[in-house]
Amino acid sequence: MLGQTSKYILANELQRKLRHSMTDAERILWQALRGKQMSGFKFRRQHPFEDFILDFVCLEARLVIEVDGGHHADQPDKDAIRADRLVGAGFRVLRFWNHEVIHQLEAMKEKIWSELLAKPECPSPP
Repeated sequence: MLGQTSKYILANELQRKLRHSMTDAERILWQALRGKQMSGFKFRRQHPFEDFILDFVCLEARLVIEVDGGHHADQPDKDAIRADRLVGAGFRVLRFWNHEVIHQLEAMKEKIWSELLAKPECPSPP
């Protein structure tokens, strides 16, 4: 099912619901990402992908940004599986804690900008 969005997610319009209930940190970061403010790269918010809804994604750069609240401290294995699946699908993944976005926005923007401008690793030929 690589790349196909779950029918459950689509049928229940989960991404739309999440767009309307973003956390404070997600709202702050969205204001910095929207409108191609990051070197002209377009970001989408609450974008469905397979069984997930990605907090933010730049499809052109294959970059996913996840903003984690405190409950993620209790589920590192689940987050690792999610990251592995995204990397397996060709994405790079950045994860930030809510408090990092709220209190260190400029540093987070710098990390995102650096990742956008970095050349993705090309797989070695067989």
